[in-house]
Amino acid sequence: MAAVPLPSVEAAQVPADGFLLDVREDDEWAAGHAEGALHIPLGEFLSRYEEFTRAVPEGKRVHVVCRVGGRSAQVTQYLVRQGVDAVNVTGGMLAWQAAGRPLVSEDGQPPRVL
Repeated sequence: MAAVPLPSVEAAQVPADGFLLDVREDDEWAAGHAEGALHIPLGEFLSRYEEFTRAVPEGKRVHVVCRVGGRSAQVTQYLVRQGVDAVNVTGGMLAWQAAGRPLVSEDGQPPRVL
């Protein structure tokens, strides 16, 4: 079977009201993430897939993000195979931060990308 090109989008192009799935680890999430994103670390994604499906609004595109794009690419490929309208955020949270997109933190420190 031929490889399907990975659908992707630049961080600056993610709509302000877009659905964002962050697949980074807990410490990365706590340091800085997009407000309103759904956090499910890559290692937990399959076991928490039902939680993911309940969280995604009907017909909404899923923007998948990690630190630089590798982990999110894996999840995006999986979601596309499941028939989900999913795109990988090119450059991950580093690109998100570089594009001036807002971040919030959970650890009491100024938001940052680990």
